[in-house]
Amino acid sequence: MKKINKVVLAYSGGLDTSIILRWLQDTYACEVVTFTADIGQGEELEPARAKAEMMGVKEIFIDDLKEEFVRDYVFPMFRANALYEGVYLLGTSIARPLIAKRQIEIARKVGADAVCHGATGKGNDQVRFELSYYALQPDIHVIAPWREWELNSRTQMIEYAREHQIPIPKGKDGEAPYSMDANLLHVSYEGKMLEDPWNAPEHDDSMFRLTVSPEQAPDKAEIIEIGFLRGDAVSVNGVALSPASVLTKLNELGGKHGVGRLDLVENRYVGMKSRGIYETPGGTVLLAAHRAIESITLDRGAAHLKDELMPRYAEMIYNGYWFSPEREMLQVLIDKSQEHVEGTVRLKLYKGNVSVLGRISPKSLYSMQHVTFEADSVYNQKDAEGFIKLNALRLRLGKR
Repeated sequence: MKKINKVVLAYSGGLDTSIILRWLQDTYACEVVTFTADIGQGEELEPARAKAEMMGVKEIFIDDLKEEFVRDYVFPMFRANALYEGVYLLGTSIARPLIAKRQIEIARKVGADAVCHGATGKGNDQVRFELSYYALQPDIHVIAPWREWELNSRTQMIEYAREHQIPIPKGKDGEAPYSMDANLLHVSYEGKMLEDPWNAPEHDDSMFRLTVSPEQAPDKAEIIEIGFLRGDAVSVNGVALSPASVLTKLNELGGKHGVGRLDLVENRYVGMKSRGIYETPGGTVLLAAHRAIESITLDRGAAHLKDELMPRYAEMIYNGYWFSPEREMLQVLIDKSQEHVEGTVRLKLYKGNVSVLGRISPKSLYSMQHVTFEADSVYNQKDAEGFIKLNALRLRLGKR
């Protein structure tokens, strides 16, 4: 085992990372620095500080990263309309590179020679964290407890916590129905009874945090408007908002109307399939609005090329390659396409659905003069004959 002097732990303050904290102290006999990121998970973070202090931690970092998260990670991803396997809005995936980046920054600041995460050896997050660590600090040492220790069951972890006087949160002293990850973009639920893809979520209204069920949503639709500039949402209902405030407002509006629930069996990067339940109300509304404003401001060739590249871009994020040269190359192309993506989109939210009602832009490429069914003086319909014949030439010659 390599001698470690100081390690920066991604610390939530929950049971698992508190066990990891003590395990690091016991196993590596090193100083542990905790880092807790506020990326909009909706929980009070000061208890994490108190728990870390109680466990003897001297250097504690609790950073508000909500604006950076949305501005530099979520919004660039949404400029690409990124969906993994056609439906997943990548809420967990996009948060990991930011957490990893800040961990490395803290490690440099405090002189740590290692970083540690709490991701399991079966999941995607271990890959996302570690690819980001190595991209930013190639010589960093990574500690992944789930790949090292012998605490391979919930029962063993509870016993370890009791032995080491680690507080066990109410409801954790038994079988939790699912595990959860939350940030400003989404909430995910996995594990336990959800592992069987045939099982519907039990007591779904008590499980979900951001959305009401469509059945319980208001019977009256709500009309909203989202303003865009260079591909990013900058206002809601005419009120200019910061990136994090935009997403917060859209979460509120979408959640109120039951928008953004997803039940997905996905293909993990490590090779297995997994089942997850996701809530992404604001992101679901934002995606619909962004595609709508692009529909009148993007050239056909640019729009189609973006759609062809999008699955590859989404896969890069899902698999943990945010800091890869290929993702950065694609981002330049995507951002170039967004130079004239500005204007306003009007949408209707109603019982789990998002419907586009209208879109308007000062950079619109939509020409009513050309598309009208009435008489016009800008388009000669006879030109279509030559266009069709030239495109049909290879088809006609192929019929031998």
